Amino acid sequence: MRQQQRLNRILDALSADGHLSIDEIVERFDVSAATARRDLGLLAQQRLVTRTHGGAVAVGSAYELPLQYKIARNAEAKVAIAAQAAALVSPGDVVGLTGGTTTTEVARTLGAEPRMSDERSPGVTVVTNALNIAYELAIRPHVKLVVTGGVARPQTFELVGPMVGATLDEVVLDWAIVGVDGLDARYGATTVDEGEAAVNRELVRNARKVVAVADSSKMGRSTFARICTLGEISTLVTEARPDAKLANALASAGVEVLVSPPA
Repeated sequence: MRQQQRLNRILDALSADGHLSIDEIVERFDVSAATARRDLGLLAQQRLVTRTHGGAVAVGSAYELPLQYKIARNAEAKVAIAAQAAALVSPGDVVGLTGGTTTTEVARTLGAEPRMSDERSPGVTVVTNALNIAYELAIRPHVKLVVTGGVARPQTFELVGPMVGATLDEVVLDWAIVGVDGLDARYGATTVDEGEAAVNRELVRNARKVVAVADSSKMGRSTFARICTLGEISTLVTEARPDAKLANALASAGVEVLVSPPA
């Protein structure tokens, strides 16, 4: 197991149990005590855990992991979802992209999409508040890139605040492709941060069609801040079919569900 994957799983265990000892890490992940200490030391440097005698405790309950620690999670599913979502976009379209690991994969797919980069193609316009997405797309000659203003959140590299809305009020989007932290029959699409939720709502409000991209780990759960109701979503792209309760709610709301399992 690579170190980044192990760190993700240590954080998952800490989020669930609150505390993890060196001995438990050695047993769970089949590593030496020295490796376990180095892993906890690295996480402590990132202020993701607090070191204790013989282990570590979570910094808080249900805390948000930084983007760089989320990327390895469900990677194959996210690539499959991104390919399906990008296929919905036609050359010449204007696409709004929120931040997040799945939307980052969508951006990468659009950036490498032959349909968009053909010299006869009008390309694609991408509007985003995510600095990492802007960084990746800035070198793509077929992408007209619009980056909102705002204040950066170091956890997710997203720009938030009233300056974002000032930009989004001036654009019309063919698609808003929205990453979520939860998708629930009652509460709809949610995320962990109210500032990001406000930006995402602006993207939804200014789009002709809204695509939620979410792997199965997000299904049937809700987080702190609501983005939109199910009825505001045009299409859900995921890698596995939702359970019956959520599937019925999506059907009742008129949401098209596209299932794209990993290859």
